[in-house]
Amino acid sequence: MDWLPPVPVIEDDQPFSEVVRELSQYFVDAIEVPHTFEQLRTASVGNILRPLVGSLSDRCHHPGIVSALMVVKSMFSNVEHDDRGVFQTRGFACEIVAWRFLAHLSEHERIDYLLTELPPIVPSSDDSSETEEVTTRPMSEPMDSSDGAHERVRLLVEDRTMPKIHEPPRQRTWNSRMSDSVDDDPTMAFAGLNALEIATLASAKRFLSQHVVQRIIDGIWEGDIIFWESLSVETTKRAQIYHQSKADPYCRLRVPRYQKVFEAAFFAIFLGLYYAVLVGRNPQHITLVEVLLYIWIAAFAYDEFGEFRDAGSLFYATDFWSLWDVGIIGVGTAYLTLRIIGLARHSSHIIEISFDILSVEALFLVPRVCSLLSLNPYFGTLIPCLKEMTKDFVKFLGIVVILFLSFLTTFTMLARDSFSEGEIWWMMVNVFFGSSSEGFDIASKISPALGPTLMLLFIILTNILLLTSLIAILSQSLTKVMDNSRQEYLFQYSVFVLEASASRRLTYYFPPLNLIPLIVFRPLRLCVPAEQLRNARIVVLKATHMPYVVAIWLYESSSRYWHNKRDEWQSKAGAHKRPLLASHISLSHKATQYLAVHNRSEVSLMAKAPRSSHGQGAKEGDSLADMKKVLDKLSTQEEMIKKLSRQLEELAVPHPPSPKA
Repeated sequence: MDWLPPVPVIEDDQPFSEVVRELSQYFVDAIEVPHTFEQLRTASVGNILRPLVGSLSDRCHHPGIVSALMVVKSMFSNVEHDDRGVFQTRGFACEIVAWRFLAHLSEHERIDYLLTELPPIVPSSDDSSETEEVTTRPMSEPMDSSDGAHERVRLLVEDRTMPKIHEPPRQRTWNSRMSDSVDDDPTMAFAGLNALEIATLASAKRFLSQHVVQRIIDGIWEGDIIFWESLSVETTKRAQIYHQSKADPYCRLRVPRYQKVFEAAFFAIFLGLYYAVLVGRNPQHITLVEVLLYIWIAAFAYDEFGEFRDAGSLFYATDFWSLWDVGIIGVGTAYLTLRIIGLARHSSHIIEISFDILSVEALFLVPRVCSLLSLNPYFGTLIPCLKEMTKDFVKFLGIVVILFLSFLTTFTMLARDSFSEGEIWWMMVNVFFGSSSEGFDIASKISPALGPTLMLLFIILTNILLLTSLIAILSQSLTKVMDNSRQEYLFQYSVFVLEASASRRLTYYFPPLNLIPLIVFRPLRLCVPAEQLRNARIVVLKATHMPYVVAIWLYESSSRYWHNKRDEWQSKAGAHKRPLLASHISLSHKATQYLAVHNRSEVSLMAKAPRSSHGQGAKEGDSLADMKKVLDKLSTQEEMIKKLSRQLEELAVPHPPSPKA
């Protein structure tokens, strides 16, 4: 396009809400035609984003710039009326600008920009009771509960607190529609969140799937990036690189990978207790195994409540396995309640019902034990497919229910003297799922005149029309998700990792040990100072979780040992080749130096091309063409060097030594 709006100049100390306003205004003015994500990455269309990317990369050092871009993405994504897809295009532009901005940064800078939380809102006085759980700020400052920020996001999205965005005239800006008050400022809903969490809530799947972002998420998962360096009262949550010599060994308990491993072990024991109680059921007495099952159910329920409070309702619901967790808690609570009532009343009937309800627990517990399979790309891709297909099925189910009820009413009225309502209902269910012969057999009994015709119409509408349409809709949903399978998998993986690291509690107890602070420390809040209580929680945590820490230390020590051994073996295996390959290495090195000197001017031109053309839309195509020529030339020369290196390596392979006598 020939005209571009002026690029906003973001100051380092500029308020976050103003940064969001200026960025949103730029995207509204710059993008007026819908484009796909891939089109925005091309040379011709992507020129509208290059000036902003260059300006942010050269001059912007605002710590919340990536978070601001994700907030703007969320605002664009939640526009109610976007028939042309312009706001979706603007959301794609936010993801591209954020990704390209991160590509210009070092690893430490990316950690700061992606994992630094926005300043939390000062809580009201009634939230002070939770201060011993939250340590994201210094102890002298007020802190709000972690659910507050996420709950504001839920209100922002579900209750429509966010101002409705409509296509504005050219001269009208968003600033005129955004009040400076806290109640009307949508950015306040994201207080306490970091850029990755905001990107997850904004469904910025393309941004999260980029390599520069996934490296940070992988670092969190592996424990190379940690949020807690020590376990003490003065510790605050801060993203940083893990250093073994500085970090407290107990802080390895907060690594998501280890948390999920211990969670899988907890579920395995849970499943073992479940089978033991059902196989050796004792209707009259509560056995020791059954008591352990009660403890496991209570510990799991309390741990889920803590995760819900830490992650917030919207972020908690994003995780696919949250539904299964709620099912486990619901079935376990129903079993425990009926079991106690049956024993109190000495009712064998109620006791039998309680064990029948416990049998249903396997529908939720067995898949939950295998939840770690979702980290595999194959199984991780199937989960989004199932979610989308379930949504479409529920929507389609409304049409099926309407049609089913209409025929049910008609058949019931026609067969009022021959069949009961239950018999007609069960017959229609069998016909709907393929037993057409049963419907034809009793059609004349329902009504000699109308029965066969209506039954034929019902079978045609259900077995042919509705089921065929349902299969087509579900197939379309499956295809849509599979076309973006990598993005869907990485999005679910990102949610999996971020939810495990979202806790702002200093002391995190693994279940079933999490019942200790519930029983011991929570009642003491009324009479013991918060600092003393926090010290006690730390001491008890270190005493009870020492086996977990030892297991982690043994695993990491053995991993480092075998890694060093492998490097040593590789170095010894390559020692025979070094003397014979000396000329080859020297030649390759000289060839590389020659190409570096020969193409220095071209490489310099390629590095400067993206930034030298800011504000010159007409010249960007020529610069990009020059860059492409340079890249093609470099790739050709690189292939020549590789080919020469392989030939020299084949000539320099040593003969195997002769066996000793």
